[in-house]
Amino acid sequence: MRDEALYEALRDILAGKLHVDPDLITYDATPEEIELDSLALVELSLVLETEFGIRISEDDLAGAPTVGAVVRLMAAQGAAVAPPGSAADSDR
Repeated sequence: MRDEALYEALRDILAGKLHVDPDLITYDATPEEIELDSLALVELSLVLETEFGIRISEDDLAGAPTVGAVVRLMAAQGAAVAPPGSAADSDR
């Protein structure tokens, strides 16, 4: 099952912090299709650690065949997005 909240959070990171064209980002898009090079994967690894407190190595990210696979890696590491209206959301 796809975790839409994690997918949307990853999509926001890819578009906002890594400057990936949002129109290219789909659940089934490959790193090549969204133009993620090895430097971008290093940056994504650091952003995921900062934003979610999870560690996914650049090698694991490089081995993920699609954006959806990255979402599954995030979920496996315990990444979660606070639901709207939660305490975490109201702290912003």
